[in-house]
Amino acid sequence: MKLNNNNAVLFIPDGAEERAALERTTHMAISAHQDDIELMAYYPISTCFGKKDEWFCGVVTTDGAGSPRNGLYADYTDEDMKEIRIVEQKKAAYVGEYGSQFLLGYPSKQAKDPDDEAIIEEYVRILRAAQPKYLYTHNLADKHDTHLGVAAKVVAAVRRLNRSERPEKFYGCEVWRDLDWMPDEEKVYFDVSGHPNIAMSLVGVFDSQILGGKRYDLAAEGRRIANATYSASHACDVSTGMSYAMDLTPLAEDDTLSVEAYVTGYIRRFMDSVSEKIRHFYKK
Repeated sequence: MKLNNNNAVLFIPDGAEERAALERTTHMAISAHQDDIELMAYYPISTCFGKKDEWFCGVVTTDGAGSPRNGLYADYTDEDMKEIRIVEQKKAAYVGEYGSQFLLGYPSKQAKDPDDEAIIEEYVRILRAAQPKYLYTHNLADKHDTHLGVAAKVVAAVRRLNRSERPEKFYGCEVWRDLDWMPDEEKVYFDVSGHPNIAMSLVGVFDSQILGGKRYDLAAEGRRIANATYSASHACDVSTGMSYAMDLTPLAEDDTLSVEAYVTGYIRRFMDSVSEKIRHFYKK
């Protein structure tokens, strides 16, 4: 499969033939950066881990040039960081037994450009080649502009597919803003308590980020544990790790549905719920 950028990579950890590796895909996550997939999409990774009838495909959009750096990596140039982040992402793909891993190598500026078409069209080609049943990306209330740019382009790409080519389910996941604020009955709950050693290893291989000053390994585990404990106030925990997601499937089913209206609808219903409870307890 020809990719747009000369620095782009398609890595197939088990060495399968390219077409076969893509066609076996059942779950796909499209992220902005290296390590985003491991932070936000551990559920599909763990679902496919060790299976022969379910396979995970990761798609990383940007080149990783602008990441913070410290310690061993303090003097690394942007070009150095691009190289090390490719190596780290390949390590994660191997540890997680991904069926395939794309690193598309775009600059963040391009991912954030609302007028850019190249990334959307490349997503379309990848989605057509793999045809995942389940698709995961960043949630549309994420506070990171590059994440939002990627999520918007993923929605656009899905809407360019023929109806028969679209995923059955489409989810927006947590990284730079969790989804605890969403009404409980509207959250998608993913049990991520399986293979905790693999979960830690997947994030731990991104040494350039962790040593660079961001303890994503601890933060990811802490969020998952907190979600599991605080998901229900009057019931015992049913898992030791949980991730939340926003259901984006309606955006794949109805091309006329406004993305802004859909996402702000969640916020409005949250606001209404809070207002109703405040009025109940402060009747005066």
